[in-house]
Amino acid sequence: MKAPVHSEESFATLDGTGIRYAVFLQGCPFKCAYCHNPDTQPFSGGTLTEAGDLVKKILRYKTYFKGGGGVTFSGGEPLVHAEFILECEKKLSACGIGCALDTSGAVPLTNTVRAAVDASEMVILDVKMPTEEMYGKYVCGSGKNPLNLLEYCVKTGKRLWLRTVIVPGINDSESEIDKYLALVGENIKGVEKYELLAFHTLGFSKYEKLGWENPLAGVPALGQEKLAALQKYLDNKIEELR
Repeated sequence: MKAPVHSEESFATLDGTGIRYAVFLQGCPFKCAYCHNPDTQPFSGGTLTEAGDLVKKILRYKTYFKGGGGVTFSGGEPLVHAEFILECEKKLSACGIGCALDTSGAVPLTNTVRAAVDASEMVILDVKMPTEEMYGKYVCGSGKNPLNLLEYCVKTGKRLWLRTVIVPGINDSESEIDKYLALVGENIKGVEKYELLAFHTLGFSKYEKLGWENPLAGVPALGQEKLAALQKYLDNKIEELR
């Protein structure tokens, strides 16, 4: 089984617990206005890689995974390549290495996607926007598949983190945070952590290199003070709901 690998990071620390080996797969159905890795969106490109070859490379770093580390499959949208991920997960599990999925939930919840989720230790789900209208406007897609994945993870007791990128002028208010909580609903009780991430402009140069129009050109990075205030508001709200 092969899949196009965009890039790899051998000592990732922000993609799950402990030290991770992050694998970024090529291709994503979503076209987020605030995407900081637009070069991972096209389904063409990447290095076509055998699952066995990738696992062999990862095994060199096994000693660094002690204390809760492991492998994180990201993208692009990793679950586009669910069959490839499942094969890797089985091989890695046989070697005592766990896997996480960092996903937007963009793909339908097929049997293969369910199997890849079931074989993972945890799922990090990016909840893009709080309403279907905003998904259409800023993500060029629907929020139905992500919500289905969220509900499946909670139903099966999968360890689950949620993440949302906060963009100035789009979703950077307490009222917008309330909409996210309304979307997640009772499922919040099955979520281990809900983390807000600050929109940044580091990926702007990639749009220029690709020759693409940047949908958010001119939008400033979100300040850390504003991020901290919204995170505190979210945490307090979640505590009340639980």
